[in-house]
Amino acid sequence: MSGDLIAILGFAALFAMMILRVPIGIAMGLVGVGGFAAVVGWKPALNLLAQSPIRTVTDFNLTLIPFFVLMGVLATNSGMSRELFRTGRHWFGFMRGGMAISTVGACAGFAAICGSSVATAATMTKIALPEMKQAGYPDEVSTGVIAAGGTLGILIPPSVVLAVYGYITEQDVGVLFIAGIVPGLLAILMYMLSVRFAYGRRLPAGEPFRLGEAIRSLSGVWAVMLLFILIIGSIYFGFTTATEAAAVGSFLTALIGILRGKLSARLLLDSLVEALRTSVAIYTILIGAIIFGYFLAITQSPQKITAWLVALDLGAYGTLALILLFFVLMGCILDAMAMIILLVPIVFPIVTQLGFDPIWFGVIIVMTVELGLITPPVGMNVFVINSIARDISLTKIFKGVLPFVGADILRLVLLVAFPALVLWLPQTMQ
Repeated sequence: MSGDLIAILGFAALFAMMILRVPIGIAMGLVGVGGFAAVVGWKPALNLLAQSPIRTVTDFNLTLIPFFVLMGVLATNSGMSRELFRTGRHWFGFMRGGMAISTVGACAGFAAICGSSVATAATMTKIALPEMKQAGYPDEVSTGVIAAGGTLGILIPPSVVLAVYGYITEQDVGVLFIAGIVPGLLAILMYMLSVRFAYGRRLPAGEPFRLGEAIRSLSGVWAVMLLFILIIGSIYFGFTTATEAAAVGSFLTALIGILRGKLSARLLLDSLVEALRTSVAIYTILIGAIIFGYFLAITQSPQKITAWLVALDLGAYGTLALILLFFVLMGCILDAMAMIILLVPIVFPIVTQLGFDPIWFGVIIVMTVELGLITPPVGMNVFVINSIARDISLTKIFKGVLPFVGADILRLVLLVAFPALVLWLPQTMQ
């Protein structure tokens, strides 16, 4: 059997297992071992299965993942997300639609210490949705804002998805984090403008602005500001690596929660268990992807796909547009982490051969993945919100995210047209 036929059968088997709801990490691992065995025999394939998991879980460069996951869980359980929303409401609540704008700001603040879109969407659904319901916001608007705001979790640093991209492509994770800052700020601004222009007339009037209360509310978010400045600042100025910053960030988050009386011993233990479960799920996907990557390498699939795309003679930006469109379509059936781990090893050689900057491409591809979090039929953030707010239909939530999908597409076009928006800040690093 030829290598090309084995590769095609491998991809078919992978997608068949995904349709049958086999976990993506398990599916990639099974196909990887089976495909590798079909090419070189079972003994090398089983040796691969024995060695890859231990190499992955003991890789120092990947230890930042459980640390950032733990930091996000600790921040959630210590009530930082609620304080962010309260502060945003004091500062933006005077505007028409101010509570929705406050939700975007709170999502951004929480993303800066969480790194997970799903966690951001779930947390803000519990906090912001009841408040907006009580204030008279339409369901599709409130849920759409939360679903879109949640996507900031994988772009604004620290981002677990950016970290995984850096590991797969052997790029500096710290530089990737810094590169995500300007696009993240642009996303916040465009989401807030989307609320105003798309829904402004349908939203309730704002609340009276009280400067004293607004200033006092800042005392509730000092912990988030401190953590973000310490983590990103230490990476930017070269004081720590991203892994060291993750370790320090998780320790400080726990310490602040304990000193403020927000984290009891029981809550701290629950946080550790929850972070462990999430980290194990991520590592399972990584292990499966690495095994699947060996299968791709031995069949030379990435090289052949690269040669095929280059032969289409679409030009650099035409080929890039085709890749991004493919990611958008795959976002309809895969979650963000699965897309990065499964597809980046295939398209990355194409991108580098076309001369695109790998740091810039990392931010661009993560932004494209964001679209998959809020577009049907999967829309992971939408399903997370629906699982918490069961009285609001999926149709309403998908309808509510449409203006933000438009904002994401416009932002993507801007960053492709002006790469300096991504690369300027990393170029100033010491």
